[in-house]
Amino acid sequence: MKVFPNCKINIGLNIVERRSDGYHNLQTVFYPIPLHDEISIQLSETDVLSIEGLCIEGAPEDNLVMKVLAILREQGFSIPPVNVTLHKKIPSGAGLGGGSSDAAFMMKALNEMFSLELTDEEMEALLAPLGADCPFFVKNQPVYAEGIGNIFTPICLDLKGWYLILVKPDDFVSTREAYSMVRPHYPEFKIQQYISLPVEEWKGHIVNDFEESVFPVHPRIQSIRDELYRQGATYAAMSGSGSSVYGLFRQLPPADYRKIFYDDFYYQCQL
Repeated sequence: MKVFPNCKINIGLNIVERRSDGYHNLQTVFYPIPLHDEISIQLSETDVLSIEGLCIEGAPEDNLVMKVLAILREQGFSIPPVNVTLHKKIPSGAGLGGGSSDAAFMMKALNEMFSLELTDEEMEALLAPLGADCPFFVKNQPVYAEGIGNIFTPICLDLKGWYLILVKPDDFVSTREAYSMVRPHYPEFKIQQYISLPVEEWKGHIVNDFEESVFPVHPRIQSIRDELYRQGATYAAMSGSGSSVYGLFRQLPPADYRKIFYDDFYYQCQL
């Protein structure tokens, strides 16, 4: 079986308060985009994970796709040994949820492949300990997310027809670094109030709070966002805690963006 785990962008991200457990409550919108990895699963004599494509850190046994396999077996499901090939096309450390999506699609694939009969809600519950945004990729539809990014409210948001340009520089922004610099506060403009408005009205109202603290330390990331606006983006922002930046364009001008961002990971599509 082969599946294609896609990633997501954050549209706005407000860090509203620090919790007593050390985590932060946030408000954001998760929107799925078609940039995807590939996972192939075959029966085997022993469990094997092979990783191709973009480089990712960590031992194969620590990868989330193998942790999903372990979780399902701990739940009592008799899943035989499998040979898994993970072809990475989604960059890591980009604020795109690529690893979380791999985990969710692995669980959905095993659920179908071995007729486990898990509901979406049951899969979401099993995925939650692996990462706050893992459950999002089960239904894989736009949501308004609260809590630590684990409380979802479906929203009607359709960006069909818009062009997306996604750029990720070599700069690495760790989640710990991003949160250590952020200043929690309740925003003047709530994402829920503006997300239903035309994209043309998002700029200046829907913001990513991490930009305020990340941009001074990683000016390359800010320069990418600013360049996207110079090239005609209607709305541009950093996704999650970075380091990827995306721009939404009603129409793409004739510039060759791959030459403009020749040193960076680059992805372009029409949503």
